[in-house]
This record gives sequence, C-alpha cells and structure tokens, in this order.
Amino acid sequence: MSQSLIAALQNPALYPHPVEGFQVIETHISWVLLTGPYAYKFKKPVNFGFLDFTSLDARKHFCGEELRLNQRLTRDLYLEVLPITGNAEAPQLGGDGPAIEYALKMRQFPQSELLSTLQANGELTTAHIDEMAAQIAQFHLSTPKVPADNSAGTPDSVMAPVRQNFEQIRPFLNDKADLQQLEALQAWAETSFERLKPLFAQRKADGFIRECHGDIHLGNATVINGKVVIFDCIEFNEPFRFTDVYADTGFLAMDLEDRGLKSLARRFVSQYLELTGDYSGLELLNFYKAYRALVRAKVALFSMPAEADPVQRATTLCQYRNYANLAESYSTIPSRFLAITHGVSAVGKSHVAMRLVEALGAIRLRSDVERKRLFGEQQVPNDPKAGIYSSDASSATYARLHEIADVILHAGFPVVIDATYLKHEQRDAAAKVAEGTGAPFLILDCEAPQAVIESRLAQRQADQNDPSDANLAVIAAQQASREALSPAEILCSKRVQTNESGTLDVVVAQIRQRLPGL
Repeated sequence: MSQSLIAALQNPALYPHPVEGFQVIETHISWVLLTGPYAYKFKKPVNFGFLDFTSLDARKHFCGEELRLNQRLTRDLYLEVLPITGNAEAPQLGGDGPAIEYALKMRQFPQSELLSTLQANGELTTAHIDEMAAQIAQFHLSTPKVPADNSAGTPDSVMAPVRQNFEQIRPFLNDKADLQQLEALQAWAETSFERLKPLFAQRKADGFIRECHGDIHLGNATVINGKVVIFDCIEFNEPFRFTDVYADTGFLAMDLEDRGLKSLARRFVSQYLELTGDYSGLELLNFYKAYRALVRAKVALFSMPAEADPVQRATTLCQYRNYANLAESYSTIPSRFLAITHGVSAVGKSHVAMRLVEALGAIRLRSDVERKRLFGEQQVPNDPKAGIYSSDASSATYARLHEIADVILHAGFPVVIDATYLKHEQRDAAAKVAEGTGAPFLILDCEAPQAVIESRLAQRQADQNDPSDANLAVIAAQQASREALSPAEILCSKRVQTNESGTLDVVVAQIRQRLPGL
C-alpha cells in the first residue's frame, strides 16, 4: 500500500457510482478516500506492536473484522470489503487477477455531522447524549461475553497497561512538579488496584468482560438521518476491545469531561446505569477514567517530534498536563450525599433529580425503573394497588432502591432517589442508609400547582418511553393517603416549587456550599 496507489485510485472512471470529488484523510494507521457517496478505507502496512498490518493477508483480515465488528452498532454504514486488483499505476476495484490491496467500502457522511464537530459548534444536545447512553447500554447488554478461559479482564491483565502508562510517560518528563504528580498518580493507581482487585475478579467471574467497542468518544459518533451512529471500534487488537463495559463507558465520560462537558458526562453515566442496572461495578468508573486520561496524556507525549523546538515542546507539555490534571481529578476524595424526592406522581421529581445529576454528579435511581426491573410491566392496570404496585411489591421496590443507594454511596458517588416517598417508613429507611454510610441526608419536598401536575401527567402519558403508569386516579389516591413530613424530617428537607426554576437553583447552591467538593 503506497501513496502512489492512493493517487492512482483518484480516478472517477474506476468507480461504479458517481464521484463528486476526491478527498484523502490520513491517520497514522490508515488512508480514507472520500468520493462523495462512498468512502474507501485502506490500512497502512505498519507495525506499531499493538497492531500489525504489514502483510496483505493481515490487512484483508482486519478489513473483514472492521466490517463485522462495526456492523454491531451501525446499519448500512459499513458495506463490504473490496479487493483492489491490477497494479499500483492502474488499479481496479474488484476485477480479475490477484488482489494487490483491500479496501473497506463505507457509506460517506458529512464530517460536519460528527458529534465532536457539533460539540465544537455548540450544537451538542442532551438528546444526543441520551441516545448514546441508550445505544451503548443496549450494546453492552447484548454483545458477547469474553470466554472465561481468556485472560482478558483478570486483575493482572487490567493493571498491566495501567503500569505501562507510567513507565512510558516518565522518560518524557523533566519538570519536578510533573514527576511528583506522576508519582502521586501511580501511588493512587496501585492502592486503588489493591482495593479493587476483588471487584475486578468478581466482574470477570460475573461475565462483565465483553467484546466492547474500545474507542467510544465524540469523534467516533455521527448523526445520520437524524439518528446518532457510533462507529470505528477497535478491530486490530483484541485486548483493547475485550474489556469491562465500564472501561468503554468511562472512555466517553472522560472524553466529555475533557471537553468541559461535565454535566453531560454525569447525565450519560446516570442514564446508562438506569438502562443497564449495572451499579455493582460503579466503583471502577474513576479508575478507568483516570486510565483513559493517562493514555491520552501519553499519546500527546508520543506525538512530540524527536527534535521538538521550544514552542512544540511547550504545546505538547500543555496537552499532557491537561490530561494528567484530569486523571488527578478522578483520584480526589469524593463528596457524597443521599437525597430523596418527596411528592406525588407528575409533580416534577424526575426533573429535580436530573438537575442534581448534572449539577452535582449524583447517580439517579428511579422507582418506576427499578420496580419494573424487579417485577416487569404492570398486568392489572385498572387497580393501582395490585400487581407490581401492591404493598409487598412497593416494599420490595423501596428495599431495592436503598440497597442500590448503599452500593453507590460506598463507591464514592452521591445519590438521588426519584420516588414518591409518601410514607414515614419509606423515608426513615432511606435516612438509615445515609446514616450507615456517613453521608448527609436530604429530602427534596417537591410541590407544584394541580394544573401543572395534570399538564405534566398528560405529557408523560403521551411519551411511550416513560416508565410511569400513574394516572389522575393514582395521583388523587396519593394525595389522600400521603403522610406529611414530621418536624424532624422538615429540618433535613428543602422545599422545591418545581414550576419555578429559581428554587431548585437555590437548593443546588446550598448543597454545593455545604459540600464544596462537588
């Protein structure tokens, strides 16, 4: 594969479709030839240790793997592997005779629709993030588990590349402060690994090491026909792809935070967990985010020319320090709290809870979601106190919410539980979880005018994806049977008028003032 072949392929007569023009995108491992309707991707004959494309057979094989693996997350984007025949001066797509090269044919999309471009233009929305969370969650739930006899995901295999990062970064650093920071980060990584080693082993045993994507970030996602599409997974190195789902999830969260989108990163993680229910591994998230940040820090150093001038070196070190500081932020002692909402259905509790997710990094738990994860859909919709809404089912739902909240708090994250909490018994149980973990406890007492509640209920009932089954009869029954907050509960509560954004802003500011680490 050579530049001359790429040049010879820029001939419209070679293609069985109209060509609008040619553009070449080059990376360190590939060339991509854009023609307008289609893109043709060629692998360079390079060997970087972690990948080896030096033989024609290898390039054919990995073109096939790229096609196969990316079709898991895309539809009609990756099309086929084409042999290039003829010779470098007069190539043909397909044709007779032996192949001299292989191309992966893809449907071309506008570079302006990449999520990284949309983000740079201020056009990335929460809808894009929610769509990514839904796709990644479904992908992780369905992608095959790595066989138990494969070493991927064992504690030692997880830690080996983490240690390699430090070994490879250290020779590039001369500044005393940089070296001290690196030593502190390595010490944190080692102590974290020792603490998390049983969890790594448990994750391996429980089948959470999956055939993941391996490279999820905004630059590998685009919008096609109004839908987010995630592409360009790692095909060339199984260990990069055979990993805990949290390593995949942590990569996108880190990428968003690196771009200054902390609220979107928090929303993504909480939405993803809501869909997968995989709270047991949450304690691994910051470990994997720090690892991903230091990989980028290392790559920045590797990109520095061997004979870099002072300006190039200063620019590279600035990039490195940004990533090293991001990694360091994941090693800080967390501030935690447990907040619960209090109020009837459709009063706006979910919006209040999501605000705490985005502003304060809380993980949101929703009773409507966890109830159906436990019991499935309601089969007796005409009786709001039967089936999955019976007294026993509701008690089990709240017990499950509190069990998950305990896991999240022990993992170092704040929690907000989105549930009605209309009974003293339910609120007392939540308060005991907070007390048992040493976390502050807060009741968000949500109120809104009846007309607002009824309007929100109508919107909710029109949304087929909303998990709530509440109707006006249910809300009337809740209002009639609710148990008011006791004087002691009022002391640890904040009133939120959910139709007035200002009151929620005040609550968020008060929590930040009390817990400045958030």
